[in-house]
Amino acid sequence: MAWREWLNIIALLSFLTANSHAQLDACGRPSLNTKIVGGGVAQEGSWPWQASLQSLGIHVCAGSLINKEWVLSAAHYFSNTSTSGWEISLGRQNLQGNNPNEVTRTVDAIILHPDFDIFSLDNDIALLRLSSPVTFSDYIRPVCLAANTSVINNGTDSWVTGWATVQEGEPLPFPATLQEVEVPVLGNRQCSCLIGAGLVTDNMICSGFLEGGIDACQGDAGGPMVSEQDSIWIQSGIISFGLGCSQPNSPGVYVRVSRYQSWINSHIRSDQPGFVQFNSIGLDADSNYTCPGLPPSANEGLATTTDLVPILSSAELCGISSRRNKIIGGDVVSEGSWPWQASVQSFGSHVCGGTLINEEWVLTAAHCFTSTSTVGWSVSLGRRNLEGIEPNEVTRSVDTIILHPFFDNLIFNNDIALLRLSSVVEFNAYVRPVCLAANSSMFNNGTDSWVTGWGSIREGVPLPSPKTLQQVGVPVVGNKQCTCLIGAGLVTDNMICAGFLEGGKDACQGDSGSPMVSQQDSIWIQSGIVSYGYGCGRANNPGVYTRVSIYQSWINSHISSDKPGFVQFNSSGPDADSNYTCPLHRADVPSAECGVHYYHVAYNIYSM
Repeated sequence: MAWREWLNIIALLSFLTANSHAQLDACGRPSLNTKIVGGGVAQEGSWPWQASLQSLGIHVCAGSLINKEWVLSAAHYFSNTSTSGWEISLGRQNLQGNNPNEVTRTVDAIILHPDFDIFSLDNDIALLRLSSPVTFSDYIRPVCLAANTSVINNGTDSWVTGWATVQEGEPLPFPATLQEVEVPVLGNRQCSCLIGAGLVTDNMICSGFLEGGIDACQGDAGGPMVSEQDSIWIQSGIISFGLGCSQPNSPGVYVRVSRYQSWINSHIRSDQPGFVQFNSIGLDADSNYTCPGLPPSANEGLATTTDLVPILSSAELCGISSRRNKIIGGDVVSEGSWPWQASVQSFGSHVCGGTLINEEWVLTAAHCFTSTSTVGWSVSLGRRNLEGIEPNEVTRSVDTIILHPFFDNLIFNNDIALLRLSSVVEFNAYVRPVCLAANSSMFNNGTDSWVTGWGSIREGVPLPSPKTLQQVGVPVVGNKQCTCLIGAGLVTDNMICAGFLEGGKDACQGDSGSPMVSQQDSIWIQSGIVSYGYGCGRANNPGVYTRVSIYQSWINSHISSDKPGFVQFNSSGPDADSNYTCPLHRADVPSAECGVHYYHVAYNIYSM
């Protein structure tokens, strides 16, 4: 071969080598990021890979520039791969007002991960190709990405950026300037303990402070979590989901970028992103982390965090919701929010609600049944809508109905029943048991509680199709005050009340048997069973519930194996109800009110 041909080949190889490392030479080096001192407003040009994803000109979510024409983001913000109306803004400091360094491109292609799961948010990753390449500058340049063998241990310092709300429900003030916040990585085992067993997969990475206060928030999704190594910024995560914003013991969950090196490179054939090996120093404190319900470390040859669910007992798994979205008021429920919610049905029609308390038992109200005959009765679990196809639904016929022997259908005392399913159910993100309040639990006046069900949205107004599960937040009303409002002798020690004195939010017809739950240490504990009330959401008419903690011994006497998880709930501080007095009990309520109460008793339906 002639020496000129050798020179040409060498020159070509040099060009190809230089081109393949182009992103490594440019990525992760913000020339204007000279000093990062804490969460707050980001300096101009500090995070030059930050992207604003906009639909019809409105900021929807965030992303990160990974080369001159590709942006990385979260899949869950796209209902399909249509690019209509989508554009991406780079070099932007403020969402409002003038941005002299801004460059905007329309989106030419949207590629969602083929295994993205909208319910579990596993593989929540998307690639967006710009309509034309951008030119790098001090304000626009790509981030490096964590290579597939990266090690990012518990405690690794990381930074999250975005234009999200500054706290739950509070948007950024004008001009909506880019924010930055420093958070430590939280190991997947510890994160599973806090978020929920089986919900944090190997494709995810968590971060946050256990005491709360600093976090990503609504509108940050799709944006980057980055860490610095040898003066290079490397993206380890994509903001995916979390429980509200900055809540204690509720870390944020991110897509683990290092898991997707091959997938990303399969779609970007030229000018490939810069993947950098990130290595945390020392042992990972998370590797041997233990908590109730978490099996021993995979290092010991046992289950990993992705196969926790099948080997846990009901008591170990109870009360852990797969809810990923903030609960802000009475509204429709997101998939998997209340995985213990049951629909108790007679010949296929919803009659009452209930709660799964272990792999084969459901708790509900006794007044839903006129006898213990199981003919026609079934229980539906994992269901969000009463109508239509439910992909996560599991249905069992009822094998046994056990009513409390001292149930009084006149005043609804001991209004509690146990239903044994015809066969056990397998726990997953959409079907799992609730924890029950132990017999010495204290639910003081004002304790925040949530009620769920498919009941009417208000008196006489049924749920519209497809009859989606509803949730409503209500505070506990002490029994003394409740007695003053409901009537002397109608509220026993076996009951617990909840509601707003001004009315407006309440359970309603069709909710009977459904749970009232409260959260403690990230665990949901059932305090009550929807029993009765005067109408729905009426002023000075709290709902009355069966007090679950009274019945621990009775429940356990009927369930011989896989016992339900009973958890001690303790309200903090003195109970304002203990010294409550009222000038007049409602023993002499107007006859019309009494008629409402006894009408509903007679027809065995809950009046709220």
